[in-house]
Amino acid sequence: MSIDLKKLRSLPVNEKLRLVELLWDDIGASDEPVVLHPWQANEAGRRSAELKTDPSIAIDRDELWRRVNG
Repeated sequence: MSIDLKKLRSLPVNEKLRLVELLWDDIGASDEPVVLHPWQANEAGRRSAELKTDPSIAIDRDELWRRVNG
């Protein structure tokens, strides 16, 4: 597979974010295991615990895009 990084870097930020979202959704739908470094697993655990302690810190996708788009 060949990816033109120069072309990707020239995209506007909102298009880059959309690509990231599509890739993230694709990763989430995959059965392939994701191997994490210990620091990544620790950070995921920390964030999960933080969210369980205070669920009000969560935002939905619409709010995320409102913040991204200003």
